[in-house]
Formats: sequence, C-alpha cells, structure tokens
Amino acid sequence: MKKIDFLVCVAHCVNLLFSYGILHALCILIFVGKSYNFINPKGIKMAKQVFQTTFAGRELIVETGQVAKQANGSVVVRYGESTVLTAAVMSKKMATGDFFPLQVNYEEKMYAAGKFPGGFMKREGRPSTDATLTARLIDRPIRPMFAEGFRNEVQVINTVLSYDENASAPMAAMFGSSLALSISDIPFDGPIAGVQVGYVDGQIIINPTQEQAEQSLLELTVAGTKHAINMVESGAKELSEEIMLEALLKGHEAVKELIAFQEEIVAAVGKEKAEVELLHVDADLQAEIIAAYNSDLQKAVQVEEKLAREAATQAVKDQVTAVYEEKYADHEEFDRIMRDVAEILEQMEHAEVRRLITEDKVRPDGRKVDEIRPLDAVVDFLPRVHGSGLFTRGQTQALSILTLAPMGETQIIDGLDPEYKKRFMHHYNFPQYSVGETGRYGAPGRREIGHGALGERALAQVLPSLEEFPYAIRLVAEVLESNGSSSQASICAGTLALMAGGVPIKAPVAGIAMGLISDGNNYTVLTDIQGLEDHFGDMDFKVAGTRDGITALQMDIKIQGITAEILTEALAQAKKARFEILDVIEVTIPEVRPELAPTAPKIDTIKIDVDKIKIVIGKGGETIDKIIAETGVKIDIDEEGNVSIYSSDQDAINRAKEIIAGLVREAKVDEVYHAKVVRIEKFGAFVNLFDKTDALVHISEMAWTRTNRVEDLVEIGDEVDVKVIKIDEKGRVDASMKALLPRPPKPEHAEEKGDKGHRHGDRPRHHKPRKDFAKDAGQETKE
Repeated sequence: MKKIDFLVCVAHCVNLLFSYGILHALCILIFVGKSYNFINPKGIKMAKQVFQTTFAGRELIVETGQVAKQANGSVVVRYGESTVLTAAVMSKKMATGDFFPLQVNYEEKMYAAGKFPGGFMKREGRPSTDATLTARLIDRPIRPMFAEGFRNEVQVINTVLSYDENASAPMAAMFGSSLALSISDIPFDGPIAGVQVGYVDGQIIINPTQEQAEQSLLELTVAGTKHAINMVESGAKELSEEIMLEALLKGHEAVKELIAFQEEIVAAVGKEKAEVELLHVDADLQAEIIAAYNSDLQKAVQVEEKLAREAATQAVKDQVTAVYEEKYADHEEFDRIMRDVAEILEQMEHAEVRRLITEDKVRPDGRKVDEIRPLDAVVDFLPRVHGSGLFTRGQTQALSILTLAPMGETQIIDGLDPEYKKRFMHHYNFPQYSVGETGRYGAPGRREIGHGALGERALAQVLPSLEEFPYAIRLVAEVLESNGSSSQASICAGTLALMAGGVPIKAPVAGIAMGLISDGNNYTVLTDIQGLEDHFGDMDFKVAGTRDGITALQMDIKIQGITAEILTEALAQAKKARFEILDVIEVTIPEVRPELAPTAPKIDTIKIDVDKIKIVIGKGGETIDKIIAETGVKIDIDEEGNVSIYSSDQDAINRAKEIIAGLVREAKVDEVYHAKVVRIEKFGAFVNLFDKTDALVHISEMAWTRTNRVEDLVEIGDEVDVKVIKIDEKGRVDASMKALLPRPPKPEHAEEKGDKGHRHGDRPRHHKPRKDFAKDAGQETKE
C-alpha cells in the first residue's frame, strides 16, 4: 500500500469519526486495509514485500510474504540470476535427547540450470557431495546462534530454483537461512551471513565470478555475526598467514554489510519470537550433587591417559546414577530426575576441564598449551598397494592408502555447473572401533564427507599437473584410533602415502587442530586438541599447509564469534606445530620416490591429430576395443588427441602404442616404404604401405624400360620397396618402384643429327623421295 494512499485513508477515517462515530470509521479502515492486503484479521502481514540492494557488484533482492507462508519463516533470495527459496520451521514441543536437533538442507534442482537429472529415473535423488558440503557450510555458523538448552527441532530447507554460476547460490542460501530464521518466530539469536573470498593478482575479491575463481589462489568462505567471525572454510595455494588473516578480516567486513541489510528487513517484517521451554536442571539437585561428588569427578578428569580417564569419570557417573536411581525409584518424575542427573554430571565435567585450562593452565593429559602429542610416521605399511602411510599423533591414528588409475577412472561430476571430471579424490572413513564403541555401519555420513573434503582440499594444492602426472589419484584415510583431530592425521598420512607411491607432489603437507577455551574475559589457545578439549572447548580450528604456506583452513566454534586477536594467535601457534610435524614426515621419507610402485599402472602417451581420433576408436569403439583385447592395456583419449596407455606390463604398452601409431600414421612424399602388393590392375599395382594406407604404383613407375603387363614384374603378395612421389588433395598416394632403381644410361646413336649423309638412309620412309628433288649429294641441277 502506498504511503500517500494510506494517509488519504486515515484522513477520511478521521473525517468519518467526527461525522458518524468510531464504529463507522473502524469498519472503513479495516475494509480498505484488507483490500490492499495490509491488514489481516490474524495480525499477520500477508502482502508480498520486496527489499533490494547491491552487493559485490550484483543485485541482491529479497522477497517475502508471497510463497511458503505456512512455514515459520520463508524468503526468496535473488542474487544475480541465482534464486533460492529458504523455509524455516520449528516443532511445537521439545525433542527428547541431549542435543539440539537442527537440520539444514541444500537442495539442488537440476531444472535450475536447465538440465535433466542423470540416471534411469531422471529425478533428483540423494544430495550430491557438493550439496551435502554446502548444507554443512550453512549449518555451522547458524548452530551457535541458538540458546543453550534449546531442544525444539528446527529444519531449514534451501531449494535452488535458478542457478547463475557467476552469482553464488550457496552464499544466497546462507543469507536466506539466516533471514528466514530471523524474521520467523523461531528463537534465533542472529542474523549471520557469509561471503566467498578470492585472491587474484594480489587483490582480495568478495564473491568472485567463475572466471575470477579459476584464477584465484584462494577459495575461502567466511561467515559470522556483525561482531565476530564464527565459521571458516578454505583452500589456498600455499598462502601466508598474513594474507589469510587479511582475507578473513576483509571477508568479515563484507559480512557486516549483509547483516545490516538483514536487520533492515527484520525490522520491517519480523515476527515476535515464540516463548519456548529450554532444557534446565533442578537447581537444588545440582547443588546437592556438586557438593557430594565434585571432588571425585575432578580427580577423574585429571587422569592423563584417555581410556583410563574415561573409565575413571564413568565410574563416578555410574556411582552417582545408582544412588539417585535408588533414591527416586518410585518418584512420579523419575525420568526427568535421571535426565537432570546425567546433565548435571556432564556440566560438572565440562566446568572442570575448562577451569583446569583457564586457571591452572593444565590440560587433561598434562601437556602445555602449545605442546603436540607424541608423533610417529611410517611408510609402506601395506604390500601390493600403490602407496601407504601410517601417521600417529598420541591416541589418534590414520592409515592412508594410495591408488593410481587411468584417467578413465576419474569421477564425472554432473551438478548445476557444467559437467566436469574430478581427477583427485580423498575419502575419509571413521569406524566406531576407532573410539572403542559399537555403532552404525553404512554409507558415509555428513561428517565423513566433510572431513574427506577438507583433506582433499589441503592435498590438492600440491599435486602435480595432469601433464606432469597423467593419473587419476585416490586416497582413502582409514581412522584406526581417534582422540581428536583425526581429519588432520589423515592429511599427514595422505602426504606419506603420496610420497611413498612416487606421486611428485610439490611439497609435504601437514595439518594440526587448534582449540580455544574462553570465559568471556580471558582465553587460552590450545595446540593439537584432543577429544575432551574439542568436546568441552569453544573452537575447533584446523590448519593445514606446507613450509611455504597454508593450503586449507576450517573453523567451527560453539560461541558466537572470535576476534582477530584470537585468529592471529591461533594461526601463529598452528604454523609452529605444522613445522614440527613436517620435521617428522621428512625424517621418515626425505623426498618423493623417483619411481612408482611395481604394482602401479605404467603409462605412456602419444599425441595424435584430432581428426584421427575416430580412426583409433573405430565404428562403435570396435578398433580401440580390439587393441585393448589384444594387448590387455587401458587406453584413454581426450578431446585434444592425447592418448594415454596404461598397464603394469611395459611390453603391452609398447605393442599398443605401435598399433595406434600405425593407425594414425600418414604417408609422406619422398619417404620409402617396404610394401606388399595387394591388388593388380591393367594400369598398375596397389601396394599396402602400412595398416590401411595403400598406394598406386602406375605401370609407368615400375621400371625404366617399357612394361607391357603389370604381371610381368609383380604378383599379389610380393613385397617391394617403393617411394612416395605424390599425394593429391583427396589423400590418394602415388608411389614409384623405378625411383629406387638406378637410371639406365642413354643409348648411343649411330650417326649424329645434321646435313651429313642421306636422310633416307636414317630410317625407313613411308614414301619415295620425289625424283626432281632427290639428287645425289654434290650434284648440280640442270637448268
């Protein structure tokens, strides 16, 4: 409703108020308001409202009040030509369990990019790896923004409706997720926002285009509140800590712009937050348990070895639980009381771990705040595989296995972006036995996918180019033990496996996880956090890199943000720790092995003309299949005519290479070939130069002397040497046999040509000379 129309309406109502009374005036106001979708009987603002700004050179438009109105909050975010619908919903009651049930989904609809889904069903199925990683990326900065003890289930669903590769749909979804929660009645202490950051030609770029991203040395996503950063995800080409910090801080400045825009929208259309029940414990019961058992739990927490500490703390918890189960066995609120007992014990352990670190500067295993656990590195742990590395840090242990394969084994990624092939894969597996527990076994979950992607990002920066090393590369990290930081152990083990397997990486990569314990006024940054410090701490900040710079970052926090001061200190401590780990790796294997493992496929490559690719492949793949069947090799051909031949048998590679070279070989003028006669015609013989290339030897090119019949000189099956003398515009080849034979000398004539002698004595004449002219030489004619 336009402002001027509203003012006119109010003026009329005031006039009616004095003329007819308050009842008539209110009736008219309600009627006009409903006609303009301005007033709803339930007090809900139903009209579509549009908010617009420009961000990072692209138009950012937010629409609300038109679609998905039954959700607690919903928005349509249009960024460039990317469009994302975000809907947020909350359950009415508190969920059971000891965690906050937040679910964030990012759904890629193929129609958004004008594509059909792959597969037989032609319908979207389970989320792609990229969609899963994006959902995690949105979840991580949102999760800390809910109150402690909030247990209502919350779902945030992001659906990509249209896709513009130059306007980040994931960032639009993160913006929409925060805004949908902020304008809803869900108790959310936002807003938050995120941006992508690139580094091109020494310049920091916010939300780079596709072209800029391809040139960038940095792929960073940073999210946060208007006060601090609360999530980081990054890959980088060995950038310094100083550049990374600059990128983080500039990214946060851009985040503040998006948050200011969200606050403007919330002020206009935001709902009043709902009153929900928070999980809390009985204060009297808490004081009773602390008084009776806190000293016992403090002693248990200070046991340095993990399994022994877990056993000691569990013994205290079992003792307390047994006492209260007996005490309240017949109580009508027995379940609630026992839930409170468990929660109180958890809070006591949490408080004691944090107190020891912040006040006494004592860590659960007795280390200093910047001390790494004992390290060990082993290569060639497994036979037969193409490379293996075992890395141990304290009670965290990862085994990495390398597999090399032809480029035909690359993973084809068919998502919203144009289809491409992924050459390097890093997969992370976390079996339950690694922490001494039973549990679910099945397909990898979001956590395993995320940790695998982090390792992949860290190691991809140092891999050789395809031209240098034309292999598909797969690393699988098997976590054998875990007491914190297993993702970083998998990066270290991956480096060992790559170097042992002969993959010419640019430099070794190591990773370390940093932690934080903060009480609001003071903080302590921890190096190489273990499981207990991760569980009860405020930050998990993973840093991976080489001696020359950072290749990957990932930060998750449980508080609402951290300062630049904390980031600076954490990066400095991480660099020191990274170098210590690299020392151990380089002692174990000082350099990349010069040769691949005997079991790894060998490779040879040849370059052919693009127009010859169809000759090598053949009709329906007939020719290439025949070569593979005959030699036992694997063959890959790219669009540029690069042919890669793989086998563990070098002789088989050589045979296949020879066959392919023959198929694409071209005859050249002046070259000599040992050919076989394959067909005879009256005008000459056709000879096979090589493979499917024939040449015509014309009868006149067979010998220097006159030849009456071709069969007088050659027969089918004869082998002869020929020289190519001509190739016409249609590719037809003419060859010569006589060009390789010595030219016979010219015949000597009996008499020289001239006026000497009688001409009729030279050769037979077809007629007699005329009598009146035919005179003997020297005779004079009579007058």
